[in-house]
Amino acid sequence: MLADCDQFFVAVARLVDPEGAGAARLLIVGGSRESRGVVCSASYEVRQYGVRSGMPISRALRLCPDAMCVPVPRKACSEKSRAVAVVLRRFAPIVEAASVDELYLDLTNTERLYHDEPLTETAARIREAVGREAGISVSIGGGTSKLVAKLAVEKAKPRPGTGANGVYVVAPGDEAEFLLRCTLADLPGVGPRFQERLARLGWETVADVVALDRAALVRNLGEREAHWLYDRVRGIDPTPVRPRGQVKSVSRDETFARDISDPAAMKRELLRLVDRAAGDLRDAGLAARTITVKLRDADWVTRQASRTVPHALTTDRAIAPIARALFARLRAERRTAARLIGVSLSTFDDAAQLDLLDDRRELKRDRDLARAVDAVRERYGHDAITPGILAEAPKPRR
Repeated sequence: MLADCDQFFVAVARLVDPEGAGAARLLIVGGSRESRGVVCSASYEVRQYGVRSGMPISRALRLCPDAMCVPVPRKACSEKSRAVAVVLRRFAPIVEAASVDELYLDLTNTERLYHDEPLTETAARIREAVGREAGISVSIGGGTSKLVAKLAVEKAKPRPGTGANGVYVVAPGDEAEFLLRCTLADLPGVGPRFQERLARLGWETVADVVALDRAALVRNLGEREAHWLYDRVRGIDPTPVRPRGQVKSVSRDETFARDISDPAAMKRELLRLVDRAAGDLRDAGLAARTITVKLRDADWVTRQASRTVPHALTTDRAIAPIARALFARLRAERRTAARLIGVSLSTFDDAAQLDLLDDRRELKRDRDLARAVDAVRERYGHDAITPGILAEAPKPRR
């Protein structure tokens, strides 16, 4: 099964701010009205205007001018995602978080546990428990593979006018009939460019492709893509559900309302992002060895640079010098105004073991200081304590 949180970012934004976002029928989550970022999520009412995730907020507002825009409540989203996972793990021996709002459940060999009840009833009970205990509505799709479950959950979502009730299960043996109702664009992994290639061949639906043999697909697509598509249009996906112990990366980025060309302002914003990302890292109990800096220029050219260090880090005092060096390398290659700056931390170790080390990059006193800062922010808010260079400068408009 796949449990997909309904309008997850919208739902969490409304829980965090019940009097503001909670009272807005037309809601866009992703940034302020002046932001040049993209839509992270939008309420069903806004989507009826043609607004979609990944769309620039400026374009979304042209389509739905009366919508309220709010930033992504990152910390609350992480907390709610973990709360949903806790409930799901009571129902399935293996749960895999595919993303912050999508979790796969492997219910293989649990028939006796559930007294051979229909899968739709099991899914309905899971859905009710998540809503009651985590405060988040989920839709559940079921099938004999992750692919079929992913397609089924789209049919389960209770969108206005669909009549769906939040559960849709494709019974074993019904995969072929179910897939015939799908377009190729519905298949996970068939992106816009692949769709264009397939359309040029006259293939737009699963029915257009499923009648072809492997040889015909190979002649048109090549070996790798032909065999992949041959299996997918038949609902074949051998990928197992695997539990993931931790996230792959922690990142922060900002798209500015106006391009930044002042080098000092760029460096301050870089430090602001390092400070935020390092705090997220410690909050997750992780330490990172790989630091990546991303820079999107005013003309939309996106570049990035990374460095992996021998010992894992958790503090902005240790991460910032590396991030500054990477940023300087990117700026040396091309000096132009910045539209976006981002910082990503990855290659994780367990932060609990770092106090056993005292290397030249990150001292124990720095980690103690960072924990003290975290404690102040936890009680009084993030802006209660901040690096001095950020306190002295105005915050860039977002």
